[in-house]
Amino acid sequence: MTLIDYLSTILLIAGALFFLAGTLGLLRFPDIYTRLHALTKADNVGLGLIVIGLALQSESLASAGKLILIWLLVMFAGASVSNLIASGALQRGIRLWKR
Repeated sequence: MTLIDYLSTILLIAGALFFLAGTLGLLRFPDIYTRLHALTKADNVGLGLIVIGLALQSESLASAGKLILIWLLVMFAGASVSNLIASGALQRGIRLWKR
């Protein structure tokens, strides 16, 4: 294995760990707002790490560019959807969690 293979493997594993952290946040946090925050942040970072790890293994610059474009589109969609969910929760009167 080359150095790029090792780096790619490390990035893929780190991305999977961020996905796991986001899932744990979704299951453990008390209200919709903190769950959305944990899920969107961890998933965006996790997907970014996975995309970079895959881009290192890609055969051409075009395929690496496509992976990065997909990541950007997913980030935009995730931010938009989480904003809509939070706005809908506020309109329905779901309050913030307090101790």
